[in-house]
Formats: sequence, C-alpha cells, structure tokens
Amino acid sequence: MSDAIYKTVDVVGSSTESIEDAVSGAIAKASKTIDHIGWFEVGEIRGHVTDGKVAHYQVGMKIGFRLD
Repeated sequence: MSDAIYKTVDVVGSSTESIEDAVSGAIAKASKTIDHIGWFEVGEIRGHVTDGKVAHYQVGMKIGFRLD
C-alpha cells in the first residue's frame, strides 16, 4: 500500500431546490477541474428566505482529493 497525500479546497454550493442539490452541484463543478476527489465535509448550511419560505440554499464545504 502506498502512502497518499491529500489536499482540501473550500467551496460553497448553492441551489434553489435543496441542500442535497447544493452539495451535488458543488462536487460536480469541482470535479471538472480537480482530479481524484474522494470525500467532502459540510461545515455550514445557510439560506435565503423570501415571503416566509426558503428561496435559496447555500452549503459551505470542504472537498478532499488525492494529489498525484
């Protein structure tokens, strides 16, 4: 088994639909420019309220990936 080195980046995903869509969208976008994504960690969840209803979700998260 070889030793692996990992790095993390902080991103904020957003969605008008759900927290899950915000997370999935952030990972999908990050995977276009970052190879070897292996995990994520949600640190913050916040949103925007309009007329007493949730209008927008934002999820602050770390994405971890293995360095070549």
